[in-house]
Amino acid sequence: MTARANGFPLPRGRAALVPSVLAADFTCLKSSLAPVKRAADWVQVDVMDGRFVPNISFGPGIVPAVAKASGLPIDAHLMVSEPGRFIDAFAAAGSGLITVHAEARNAGACLRKIKALGLRAGLAVRPRTSLARVVPFLAGLDLILIMTVEPGFGGQAFMPEMMPKVAKARSLISRSGRRIWLQVDGGINAATALTAAQAGADSFVIGSALFSSGKPAAFLRGLRAEL
Repeated sequence: MTARANGFPLPRGRAALVPSVLAADFTCLKSSLAPVKRAADWVQVDVMDGRFVPNISFGPGIVPAVAKASGLPIDAHLMVSEPGRFIDAFAAAGSGLITVHAEARNAGACLRKIKALGLRAGLAVRPRTSLARVVPFLAGLDLILIMTVEPGFGGQAFMPEMMPKVAKARSLISRSGRRIWLQVDGGINAATALTAAQAGADSFVIGSALFSSGKPAAFLRGLRAEL
């Protein structure tokens, strides 16, 4: 599969709903992801190396399987210490958007490499990280991810104290004049998504709340209507 960025929509005044495959049922990935095909915008693959966060998850081999099961573009969220080591592999596997962390090694060089490959580039910040780390890279970003939990594990409680940071990020994007998604990830459900939307978010990563709902497609349709 060839990685292509053109599968990813640009912000257009409509919320982007993004299932996190970390919470899917891996005993039957196809049936777990099939309901989101027409209700979601893309799927996030959470990549963890056991160093940047205290958990280990997926390698690039999962990307084609998720793409086939969901029929949607893939964002590889690299929660890893050295993302530069993995960009080529996730691009080759079919990720159209690759998100790296501002706290990771050589984040700027990684973002430039992602763009040189013709992909969408995202930059994530952990809860304690200042948005000042994002500002130097605004001109090359397609997505800013504000973590609303400490990354590493699914099912954590949403941190409402991150909403001023979301609002500040929305202001940065507005002043830049660029079309950049403002995403939140961590503890997102129907209620917290609305809280984040009021602060300025327009892209919502949903994991445990979505896949434990029993009716993922209806969950997403209802949330989109609310947003």
